[in-house]
Amino acid sequence: MPAKIRFGGERNVALDTGDTAWVIAATALVMIMTPALGFFYGGLVRRKNLVSTIAQCFAIFAVVSLVWALWGYTLALGPSYNGFIGSFSNFGLNNVGAAPNPGYSATIPELLYFAFQLKFAAITPALIIGAFAERIRFKALLIFIVLWTTFVYVPIAHWNWGLGGFLKSLGVIDFAGGLVVHTAAGVSAVAAALVIGRRQGVDRLDSRPNNIPYVILGASVLWFGWFGFNAGSALRADALAVNALVVTNLAASGAAVSWMLTDWVRKGKPSAVGMAVGAVCGLVAITPASGYVGPMPSIIIGLVAGVLCNFVGSWRARTTLDDSLDVFACHGAGGIWGTIATGLFASALVNPAGPNGLFFGNPGQLGIQALACVIVAVFAFAGSYVLLRIINIFTPVRVSPAEEDAGLDTSDFGEEAYVTGADEATVEPEPGPA
Repeated sequence: MPAKIRFGGERNVALDTGDTAWVIAATALVMIMTPALGFFYGGLVRRKNLVSTIAQCFAIFAVVSLVWALWGYTLALGPSYNGFIGSFSNFGLNNVGAAPNPGYSATIPELLYFAFQLKFAAITPALIIGAFAERIRFKALLIFIVLWTTFVYVPIAHWNWGLGGFLKSLGVIDFAGGLVVHTAAGVSAVAAALVIGRRQGVDRLDSRPNNIPYVILGASVLWFGWFGFNAGSALRADALAVNALVVTNLAASGAAVSWMLTDWVRKGKPSAVGMAVGAVCGLVAITPASGYVGPMPSIIIGLVAGVLCNFVGSWRARTTLDDSLDVFACHGAGGIWGTIATGLFASALVNPAGPNGLFFGNPGQLGIQALACVIVAVFAFAGSYVLLRIINIFTPVRVSPAEEDAGLDTSDFGEEAYVTGADEATVEPEPGPA
């Protein structure tokens, strides 16, 4: 039952305490995905880049939090200018407080909606760093993150989720970010890898993960946080949130199993890292569909994602593109597949507010979803490529060969993940009683 709640001395507004509590919890769950990504990526890189990889994720979260509060939120989700960008009416969170924004949710404070969306904005650019792992200059990365969030993420978020956004008005459906988060990040990763170039001697590198338990830990915590990512996107504690939670788990499970079996057939052995990566691919693929499809379609989406992303990663490895941690294979291919699959399997029986897909009598939805993939992919690729080229004019984007050889842990941060050979400190015992 709605209760009267007072926030920060503002006027009393009618909010649903259950919805508010759930979205607070979901916001915390999505936040934990950023450090989880740091451990997932950190375990995959070489030992001398472990600290820098995790630190990059940590710094990105802090930087994007400020960008989103000052101008990102208002431009992404504020009143629309011709469907392409929001206004500055909520600059610095002006007029964003206890009162709900009924255009997004009438039962939670808009300030909470801001906080929930912030976590999406923060993790999206962090996904890209896997493409240029072990070779980007930290200063250039921070500049890129500010500009990419502002000029790439914010417009795409407005097009898909903002009131009056042109893709949303066209009928595109993206429940929790298959386009906005994963397709945008995955395609941007390709542009970044092209601009920054291949790692030194990449063909001769021992690029085995430095810490497989970190990879599995990171993937497991990502899986855990993804329940907030997808089920929280219902913005209510209701049956739709429950459906999103269930299908998220099933798709991740399906992709973990199908990736494992694919490796087993192709390589003769299953892979622990492969199962972890496969689960993440399934989570990516179900993200846009989680509020529109039922359990059985979600299993299909996951099974296909595990095989598809595995083969895309294997194909990439045969090219000259050095997408170090296969961001495109996981997030780009997975996000595009999930967006297309939403156009296949969406059902108004699952979400009466949404459309049916091809398999439920509405073939037009598939075409709309495919068009959106093309628009977002072209914009994200071009925007990322241009931004990195411009940044490189003013400050080098890539570290020097000597810094790359030493590893970013020491060259950027002067720290190491595992200190070996250090003298043990000795402490003189305190004198006892005479």
